[in-house]
Amino acid sequence: MEITNVSEYEAIAKEKLPKMVYDYYASGAEDQWTLKENRNAFSRILFRPRILIDVSKIDMTTTVLGFKISMPIMIAPTAMQKMAHPEGECATARAASAAGTIMTLSSWATSSVEEVASTGPGIRFFQLYVHKDRNVVAQLVRRAERAGFKAIALTVDTPRLGRREADIKNRLQNIRKDLYFLHGLTCRFTLPPYLTLKNFEGLDLGKIDKTDDSGLASYVASQVDRSLSWKDVKWLQTITSLPILVKGVLTAEDTRLAIESGAAGIIVSNHGARQLDYVPATIIALEEVVKAAQGRVPVFLDGGVRRGTDVFKALALGASGIFIGRPVVFSLAAEGEAGVRKVLQMLRNELELTMALSGCRSLKEITRNHIVADWDHPIPRVVPRL
Repeated sequence: MEITNVSEYEAIAKEKLPKMVYDYYASGAEDQWTLKENRNAFSRILFRPRILIDVSKIDMTTTVLGFKISMPIMIAPTAMQKMAHPEGECATARAASAAGTIMTLSSWATSSVEEVASTGPGIRFFQLYVHKDRNVVAQLVRRAERAGFKAIALTVDTPRLGRREADIKNRLQNIRKDLYFLHGLTCRFTLPPYLTLKNFEGLDLGKIDKTDDSGLASYVASQVDRSLSWKDVKWLQTITSLPILVKGVLTAEDTRLAIESGAAGIIVSNHGARQLDYVPATIIALEEVVKAAQGRVPVFLDGGVRRGTDVFKALALGASGIFIGRPVVFSLAAEGEAGVRKVLQMLRNELELTMALSGCRSLKEITRNHIVADWDHPIPRVVPRL
């Protein structure tokens, strides 16, 4: 069957992957309202296309933190990609490089920064959680620097892990019938025993008890620092010269604090709707953040993008680019590197078509006037008379 859009890869991935792995990638927190809203909110933004404009040439190139890329579509950090495909993050890195765009490697990757760097040239960012042991953080950052990574994407929305009920259910089923994994789950996910978090190999982490049924989850929960604050964003700048993108901002207040703390850019993200349910879709939160940033730093969108039309809408609302996460792991599971390449190409083609049909020849020609959102003309609330 010919794949004609990005979303079709999810059904293929669901068929191919063990249920536990698919659910880990696909699920959101609690009621999963925000998970659905991340997609649905795009449908409440409509186009105002301009006509009779010469669109015989379309330029989608842009720069991110000074690096020129072929299109404003980049790859977000997603953990443990070797669960989706044996080549994991290395396949994703090759696909991103071939597309001329940026890949962000998760610190919880199943391929190391060195392995990803060895795949060939490419612009790569490194996603970072701040751990209680700041020496571990410093070692990770130095390792990424040595491997040629160009920026740090600091995840700031995870003082604790969100409650993902699919993982809880799968732990019980796993105990009864799924011997594919030797370690189960409490309320989190653990890696299959044949995979490791490669960026932590060789670091002094203390002992991790892999004999109980919480495995990696206990380690993650115990090591991610709940006391993380804005002063730590400033501290990070004292140990690296790499630009720092603050990932997980949803409000104007935090946008201003991020800029005051020295962030080089902001990623509007709700962690793929995996943390706090009932936060807004990222496309809804985007404009508030963009207005608060006032052009001082670039603002990027992460979450819910499945179409080139989605990319255009984010750019029209002021984003400097977007990141995709689940489409990468689903296409990776379905077709490996070729799948990720196809996802990036399909989104590129769709964005180019949307630009042409909207009368935009370059990214800078995409403006707020090219869209209308349902919040532009709110319906007045009728107050009943008593």
